[in-house]
Amino acid sequence: MDTAKLKEWIGKSTESQDEITAFPVKALGATLDREDPAPVRGDALPALWHWLYFLPLHRQCELGVDGHANRGGFLPPVPLPRRMWAGGRLRFHQPLRLGDAVSKTSTILDVSAKTGRSGALAFVTVEHRYSGPQGLAVTEEHDIVYREEAAPGAAAPAPVAARTDEDWSREIAPDPVLLFRFSALTFNGHRIHYDHDYVTTVEHYPDLIVHGPLLAVLLLDLVRRNLPEATVSSFSFKGVRPTHVPQRFQACGKVSEDGKTVALWIRQADGALAMSATAELG
Repeated sequence: MDTAKLKEWIGKSTESQDEITAFPVKALGATLDREDPAPVRGDALPALWHWLYFLPLHRQCELGVDGHANRGGFLPPVPLPRRMWAGGRLRFHQPLRLGDAVSKTSTILDVSAKTGRSGALAFVTVEHRYSGPQGLAVTEEHDIVYREEAAPGAAAPAPVAARTDEDWSREIAPDPVLLFRFSALTFNGHRIHYDHDYVTTVEHYPDLIVHGPLLAVLLLDLVRRNLPEATVSSFSFKGVRPTHVPQRFQACGKVSEDGKTVALWIRQADGALAMSATAELG
């Protein structure tokens, strides 16, 4: 990789507009097995559900073999074939509401590369700023990781044991339908989430991969289910290990002694940690 060339993308920015409409809220609620009342104009959008808007509308001829947009547009042309959402940090300044006209500004903050146990790695950090009628509503730093192609049969990194001291947990049994519905709601064409032949023979994963953003949404949904009146002021999350269909997993949470933060994590069926996160309340 020519890291110096890739760093030329730092500072690159793009702007877009969208409207917070009701259908995506209804559809994600159904996908998460929620029983919410019908949304009405003025309702606050749950934390992270802004991911249902500002969707990537690339033309079909602009897509790469993995289903993502070809590299070298807004994102730098990292020459590594496997890319995934690695994590992020968000601050919720005020709620976005149904009916709001919202603007989004995205800026490349950083591009870096290194060599890890699995080979060459590249990291791209993008900042997103969402503003509604009352001003800035959400700031987000989105981490994308690019990896070398895995060799067939290559040993996976040793798992990290997840915590077992949760106050709440919810078991999820992911299947292709759940992944399809979330991909459709976020207009995500990445083939690792729905194309079994591609994910197993090209990217050499054992099965379809559960979206990192879906895991994050499930963690904050756990907070909503157990603290329905709480307001999330910030949220950070990091993917640790891929989660595959049909592997069951648990979304877990533990409230701090002062009640101001919630530690959240995804624990896989074998006890391994898949995602860690922290939500600040208030």
